[in-house]
Amino acid sequence: MHVMVLGAGLSGVTTAWYLQQAGFRVSLIDRQPEAARETSFANGGQISISHPEPWANPGAPRQILRWLGRDDAPLKFRPTRDPAQWLWGARFLLECLPARAHRNTRAAAALATWSGRQLRELRARLGLEYDQLERGILHLFYSAEEFAQAPARARMLAGFGIEARVCGRDECLAIEPALGAGSATLAGGLYAPRDESGDACRFTQALAAHVAAQGAALYWDTEILRLLTSGSGGDVAGVEVRATDGETRILRADAYVVCLGSHGPRLLAGLGERLPIYPVKGYSITAPVRDPARAPSVSLTDESRRIVCSRLGSRLRIAGTAELNGFDTRIRPERIAGILEWARSRFPGAIDIDRAEHWAGLRPATPGNVPLIGRGRHAKLWLNTGHGTLGWTLACGSAAALAELMCGRRPPVDFPFLGA
Repeated sequence: MHVMVLGAGLSGVTTAWYLQQAGFRVSLIDRQPEAARETSFANGGQISISHPEPWANPGAPRQILRWLGRDDAPLKFRPTRDPAQWLWGARFLLECLPARAHRNTRAAAALATWSGRQLRELRARLGLEYDQLERGILHLFYSAEEFAQAPARARMLAGFGIEARVCGRDECLAIEPALGAGSATLAGGLYAPRDESGDACRFTQALAAHVAAQGAALYWDTEILRLLTSGSGGDVAGVEVRATDGETRILRADAYVVCLGSHGPRLLAGLGERLPIYPVKGYSITAPVRDPARAPSVSLTDESRRIVCSRLGSRLRIAGTAELNGFDTRIRPERIAGILEWARSRFPGAIDIDRAEHWAGLRPATPGNVPLIGRGRHAKLWLNTGHGTLGWTLACGSAAALAELMCGRRPPVDFPFLGA
């Protein structure tokens, strides 16, 4: 059976790999010249199994109101005339209800735990190198009020089988000594020793090389224009694409998997398939490490500022913020400024800020941050998309689960797979 995977980011390449291992013949299409050039290019670098809670939670509406008007707000809403933005926002508020937030957290935690195992097995099998570190993630709290919630969060994670322990300020400094210079207001932390970090782009490109070596047909610099249908049931019958020379052609397969991130809803709208996905822009900087002793090697999450930090070899990646502004990928200086200020204050002298690379990308987010994995509404159509802030964390598990579903088997995960 021939499967065509649309999109070659983390989701698409991992999907292609696991489908190959299940015995499918695979083609992979992307408009970029290589894998992981868009959303997966410069994310925060965390495989954060210990952070399954979605942005949509009971406390979110109050926080968002408090952040209104701030240029450095962790979540910033820029109103547009796009009805999709307002509809997504209304659904986001609905997902903040306690029962829905708990359901979404439970689903993400189950898939994240399984995905972590899949990643470790894949890395061992292929010997992949992507500046990975298995030193855990330390969640930091800079106010006593926020730190007071850490024990309840640790108990909640334990209920999902996720290891995390509450740490006082001194233990946080023992786990990551580089925190010392900027830790005057640190209240405490929550340490998840089984979490990891690594360069998602390097991982994806390395895995894409293995996908190619196993015989996949790779269509780079190929823009996907539309899906074609046939028959009374509207079965997907092909993909119309355009190469860089402007020539259009039709590519056909026995099944099609949409892994196009924020752009998936636009493609599927022509089929009448509505995906509850909206682009949520995130920012990052990647800077050379100037003083290794001052730069952290344990991945960090500043829970007060919603900023994450990961050591990637001789570089430090610092990422954060969420911005709802349609498909705008412009890098706004005022948003980057907050990340730069965080780096200067937390780790003075650690990195060469003048040589930092600035980046912004669109996270494909569902209102509850639970991805869409499984059958589409049209025959031959499958989905693996909508991972939001957890794309790196859930990548291997989502792809492995989709391969199981396409083989007619139920994955061993308590998750709301589509059509299962």
